[in-house]
Amino acid sequence: MVDDRLIVALDVPNALAGHQLATQLGDAVNFYKIGLGMLTGGGLALANELKQEHGKRIFLDMKLFDISATIEAAVRGLAQFDLDFLTVHGDPHVVAAAKEGAGGSEMKILAVTILTSLDRSDLDACQIRQGDVPDLVVARAAAALEAGADGVIASPQEAARIRALPEARDRLIVTPGVRPAGADLGDQKRVATPANAISAGADHVVVGRPVWQSANPRASAEAILAELNSPQAHSPNH
Repeated sequence: MVDDRLIVALDVPNALAGHQLATQLGDAVNFYKIGLGMLTGGGLALANELKQEHGKRIFLDMKLFDISATIEAAVRGLAQFDLDFLTVHGDPHVVAAAKEGAGGSEMKILAVTILTSLDRSDLDACQIRQGDVPDLVVARAAAALEAGADGVIASPQEAARIRALPEARDRLIVTPGVRPAGADLGDQKRVATPANAISAGADHVVVGRPVWQSANPRASAEAILAELNSPQAHSPNH
């Protein structure tokens, strides 16, 4: 049985490249993330094809943010595609509207706390209030979960503290910024290995470049899956 804890990010230019990568990965990977960068390159069509024709699970990473009425309408439209996960910004009004839009669908609404490519200096430039990044992430996660989010997106470095929140019981934690040992960090600043992310309380890890930039994407994905099933990836009780 394929381990759905690994989500491979199809952060490639268009649907054709995404389809080619999914073909290379074959039955080794069952869960894919399609983000905003591919939206104008056929991303929704690829999501539908992978879901309906190949039985894959789909995480649509749109990070939606707008007024409540617009969020509700957008999510209601996306819910018809039978997707598994959808991201919105973690502001309570956005989360509540997204949950309303999702209605009775199976699509999980995941709240973005603070992007894993940002550190304190970036938040200062954005005039975000003072405080350590982990503290702000945990506070935003708690507010989003209280507003009804099915889970949160957070870096592996904050996963353990979020998992300990009363609001996080039976909710999902999905961690981008995951890099196998020795991999290039790219633009990520708050990272951890796949095993460390799972042991900190994450339910899913999102890995992109270490897979699709690899000379052998399937072998790279299988190595990550092996790490997720190693003793180092012992998951705490949720």
